[in-house]
Amino acid sequence: MPPTDLHSTIDAVWRIESAKLIAGLTRLVRDVGLAEEFAQDALVAALEQWPATGVPDHPGAWLMATARRRAIDTLRRGPRVEAQHDELAAQLAARAERDVDAELDDDFGDDLLRLIFLTCHPVLPSEARVALTLRLLGGLSSTEIARAFLVPEPTIQQRIVRAKRTLAEHQAPFEVPRGPELAPRLASVLEVLYLVFNEGYSATAGDDWMRPSLCDEALRLARILSALTPLEPEVHALTALLELQASRTPARTDATGTPILLLDQDRSRWDRVLITRGLAALARAEELGGTRAPYALQAAIAACHARAPTAAATDWPRIAALYTTLAELTPSPVIELNRAVAIGMAHGPAAALPLVDALASNPTLANYPWLPSVRGDLLRKLGRPTEARAEFERAATLNQNARERELLLRRAAECTP
Repeated sequence: MPPTDLHSTIDAVWRIESAKLIAGLTRLVRDVGLAEEFAQDALVAALEQWPATGVPDHPGAWLMATARRRAIDTLRRGPRVEAQHDELAAQLAARAERDVDAELDDDFGDDLLRLIFLTCHPVLPSEARVALTLRLLGGLSSTEIARAFLVPEPTIQQRIVRAKRTLAEHQAPFEVPRGPELAPRLASVLEVLYLVFNEGYSATAGDDWMRPSLCDEALRLARILSALTPLEPEVHALTALLELQASRTPARTDATGTPILLLDQDRSRWDRVLITRGLAALARAEELGGTRAPYALQAAIAACHARAPTAAATDWPRIAALYTTLAELTPSPVIELNRAVAIGMAHGPAAALPLVDALASNPTLANYPWLPSVRGDLLRKLGRPTEARAEFERAATLNQNARERELLLRRAAECTP
């Protein structure tokens, strides 16, 4: 196999096996930082040995066996062998004869679920949870994460190092929370996946409107989580939301990467497989009694769009009603702005403009580019092009994404008296 093909194969194996490997090692060594080090050692060994020996039939088992040997050697030969490390090394050695592949399969679900809850632990700040989750569960390098979020690579590395140190200092348990502790911890996990997907779906800054790799990682992890927690309605609801949103990706930009707004998209290009999966996940959430919850309501809104064959056929009154319920459940000026858009589509721009104007004094939206953008769209529809142009231009100045800024300036230029 040519070296470039082999490296691509090893990279693919790592993306598939790394989360499973780190999860299994964390259970064994009781420290996520050490677990990642041993997993990385195994990856280096694969890069050194597989070019000569070929990719093994069971690469995950090979990586686990190699990582375990490194763990035993490190824990026993370190300059300061503590009693706890010596005990761990002895336990690892005693289990070395077991079928590693079977062992990983036996504990895969539980270990991976524990790792998800660990990387999304509320003791970590949000940006650290995101970075650590993408690193340990997504298999992304610090370089890839930094590129995705447009921050310096050392910043990402520092976040990851601090996150692992914080988890160790707080002795965060490698476990799935139970009873009353589950809901807030699960909410933290879902928030991380939601944030990762949203940054991929509509990048806050940079030259690209979307970063599909982030959407793919969030959706992959959501699917894993829904399989591991089959009775949690909000997990299925979030998965439904991400499936339905991701279905629009092929139609959201043209061949040059220029954004195409929802109402202008060619819906024949929407991914019907993802829509089917999303609607099934939403149905499952509803079967479990999760209709009145934030992700379920957002998924139901996305489903209204997915079920409409054309933009004109969209059930805007239902979307407005869903936003009203969502605003009652989780009050937010952004939700109110989206509700105003839906009311404008359902009942006309004159009905929506006062709602948008009422949000203008909200400090949370002072630098939110979509407030003047929405207002500009309503003013344009009401035949007030000069005012609309000013709003689109203001929205462009507030926007840090180059593609969105170009779109807003183009819309401003189209507003001629």
